[in-house]
Amino acid sequence: MNAKNDLSRRIMLAAPAMLSLAAGTTACADGAETQRGASNTLVAYFTRSGNTRVIAGTIQRMLGADLFEIRAAQPYPEDYEATVEQARRERDGGREPALASTVPEIAAYDTVFLGFPIWGETAPPVIRAFLRAHDLAGKTVRPFITHGGYGLGSSLVVLKDLAPSAKIEPPFSMEADQERRTLNQVRSWLGAAQTR
Repeated sequence: MNAKNDLSRRIMLAAPAMLSLAAGTTACADGAETQRGASNTLVAYFTRSGNTRVIAGTIQRMLGADLFEIRAAQPYPEDYEATVEQARRERDGGREPALASTVPEIAAYDTVFLGFPIWGETAPPVIRAFLRAHDLAGKTVRPFITHGGYGLGSSLVVLKDLAPSAKIEPPFSMEADQERRTLNQVRSWLGAAQTR
């Protein structure tokens, strides 16, 4: 078999796999993707440290739902304390970041699992932006929320205010404070080391 025939054969064998892969993903204008299948359930989530992503992935796998990561167009800082400060400024100033992308076919979903961490005793500004950008009227919204031990704060009020015509179900919430605990333990350890 010559090289030309071998290349054609590889293309023919790969084409069905590529088509099935493309059918399962809807590309957004900026390159972000919604893992889109035949489901009428969407799992949309925002995460900073990864805790909420783990829960989102579990829900997606168990229900066969579609998955969408909510991201700010300008990513939050990697540094925890810089992120806290930026989120505080956004919250106190009533500002919301631009979204990196939106869900292109939100109307196709009946149920939206919405996941996020609590920031400053409420939903992060990027979640407010997501809620303003998507019409959730008539949809069932099932929140899943991670927090650092302070509970849900005003997050459910935010959901009801920004999605007033959605049916908001009772949330799943979980304390996921490992990052803050780690920072405190390291600071304590370094403080003890400096006093020696």
